[in-house]
Amino acid sequence: MNFRITQSFDADADSVNEAYADPDLYPTLVGLPKLGGIEVLAADGPPVHHLEVRFRFTGELPTAVTAVVDPDRLSWVQESVHDHTARSARFRLVPDYYPERLRCRGRFEVIGSGSGAKRTISGELQVRASLLAGRVEKAIISGLEEYLRAEAPAVDRWIAGAT
Repeated sequence: MNFRITQSFDADADSVNEAYADPDLYPTLVGLPKLGGIEVLAADGPPVHHLEVRFRFTGELPTAVTAVVDPDRLSWVQESVHDHTARSARFRLVPDYYPERLRCRGRFEVIGSGSGAKRTISGELQVRASLLAGRVEKAIISGLEEYLRAEAPAVDRWIAGAT
């Protein structure tokens, strides 16, 4: 399933881009809906940042899905490589469990001039779970959208506090 989600920020594009490459941002995002257990595992520095951040899905799943997938095992590492010049990053999600059932990769891009920015997350999510794949993909994308709506204001607050 292809997806495209856009976030809006009050902060300028360079600040938003730099925030997502800063490992200090991620611990401040714990407590937002659908995702938890956020932990930075690895980070290296400029001009291109490579980050590895573990996330855990904490949202509700339909009973049909939990019959096939243990909700306590829905965690993954987001590996991303940030290009500050292009204000973009490539990412892939590496499941801690069920590696044969989930594949996701894509790109982040931050655009804007002056104050205010938009960050677009686009990619492909593929779940292999027989007849339930579509439902699981929709549940994951829906949870991701909800999380990203709540994340943007938290990132704006973090940027404002860091300056």
